[in-house]
Amino acid sequence: MNKDVIYIEPEDDITDIITKIENSKEKIVALVPPKKAGVLRSIVNIKLIAKSGTGASKSVVLVTTDPSIIRLAAATKLPVTKNLQSAPAVPEISTAKAEEMAAETVEEVEDLEEEDDEDDKTEKSELDVKDEQPEEKNANIDKKLSKKDKKAAKKEGKKSDNPFIRWFQEHKKLVIIGSVAVVLLVGVGVWAFGIAPAATVTVGIRTVSSNFSENVSFTEKLTDEKIADGNFYLETKKIEEKKEATFEATGSKNVGEKAKGELIIYKNFKLGEEGGVVAVNAGTVFKTGGLSFTANEDSTLAWDGDHKALEKDCENYNEPSFNISKVCRVSRKIAVTAEAPGENYNIGASDSWTTAAGIDGAYSESAMAGGTDVIKTIVQQSDIDEAVAKLKTSNEVANKDKLLKSIGDDSFAIETSFKQTVSEPVATPGVGEEVKEGEKPKLTVTTTDSVYVLDKTKVEQFIAEKAKLAEGYKIYNINDPFVENFSQVETGYVGKLKASYVSGPKVTENEIVDIIKGKGLGVAQHDLKDIDGVSSIRIDTSYPWVMSIPGDPNKITVIIEVEK
Repeated sequence: MNKDVIYIEPEDDITDIITKIENSKEKIVALVPPKKAGVLRSIVNIKLIAKSGTGASKSVVLVTTDPSIIRLAAATKLPVTKNLQSAPAVPEISTAKAEEMAAETVEEVEDLEEEDDEDDKTEKSELDVKDEQPEEKNANIDKKLSKKDKKAAKKEGKKSDNPFIRWFQEHKKLVIIGSVAVVLLVGVGVWAFGIAPAATVTVGIRTVSSNFSENVSFTEKLTDEKIADGNFYLETKKIEEKKEATFEATGSKNVGEKAKGELIIYKNFKLGEEGGVVAVNAGTVFKTGGLSFTANEDSTLAWDGDHKALEKDCENYNEPSFNISKVCRVSRKIAVTAEAPGENYNIGASDSWTTAAGIDGAYSESAMAGGTDVIKTIVQQSDIDEAVAKLKTSNEVANKDKLLKSIGDDSFAIETSFKQTVSEPVATPGVGEEVKEGEKPKLTVTTTDSVYVLDKTKVEQFIAEKAKLAEGYKIYNINDPFVENFSQVETGYVGKLKASYVSGPKVTENEIVDIIKGKGLGVAQHDLKDIDGVSSIRIDTSYPWVMSIPGDPNKITVIIEVEK
């Protein structure tokens, strides 16, 4: 696998090294430090190098024989190799020992950077040490220990002779902690006495209650509204709902067979006249015994007035009465059907039939037969009317309540104007239709609930103008305005506007803020008591230590409570 070799320059800092690692395109990055690599003698920097390699998904290897760097690498478990050809490995040293050595190394970094060139020349790499003879190794170790003692002595010698500076050097941590504490204390003080303070002032105002009553008018055209004259625009609020309900069908219908038979109808034409034609249309009604039958098809009774063919044309020619009556009787046999089913239409032959105009008589030579009774339940109009009435009654109260609750706080309803209309009901089955056994007919209607509403702001404006309060007084609350005796007249609608209102001395929030801002609590209370109409005062501060009203009006909340 390829690797990227990065040579660390003496002037490179830890940021430069991390940037080079992250910019490398290879998965293995070998870092080759110079002989005097102060940047790598910090446990923090070694940890940052290891972390950057992990974050960039790269394997970082230190190429060095410097024992100080090796000890720090062991503490961070960073692989080390003595040259570019050797296999890297994590140095074998206990973590505790490595961190202890690392701490010492951190303290020595500055001293090591100040060593002169002669010390650099005398240092040897670990590789050289390994090649030395035992005697030479011991000499070098003694030499290193001697150098460490010299460094410690040199470091000790750097301490100032000034007692104050020397104390500061010896108590750096204490000084830093103290400085932070002072900054925090100052910040808390600024917050507690400059930012946090706020006040809520509750002022009670003495008031009186009065009743208002005035005749007013209403219009359904917004352009005709005149508030000053007491003419208000009526806005319509409504709710439409589709309702479905089942109902009982109480009607009945005979769906059996209708009786059928034949009738003989006749017409007597006068002999002295020219004859004529009588049309008998299908559906012509013939009655007997209170029962009605209708002709099944069109027919005619006609005589051409030819006296030479009387014997042929007149059915009564051979009767003795022919010469007496002086009429020519013409007859036809027609099929008839009972107008309704039922066995009661099965009747015998009869000559007592009433006929339509133009026909002189009718009779039957045989019985009417075939009528049967089969009774079915049907829907009748009274069933639908009753169902609509029940539906309207059952939901009118609920719908009114729902409609009134839908009106916002900026308006109020004229409750006596509420009305509910119901669309043309649709019944399934319809009127006269059969209801199947085990089923109930269904009714569908659309109900529209409506009510007139008034703009509360405009009404309160009218009441405030008509109340005629004394100078320096104002209305604080107008309670539950309503319209009484609402009725329609030729010009629109009229009614009486009524309400109760609470009035008292005019005290504004801005006036209170201007009086108390920036003052102590006691002074603020004293000054507020001098306002006409103020009956009670309560000042609540945001924190117990706040003993004055903030000077910033935005931090003052004023609550005016109306006292009856």
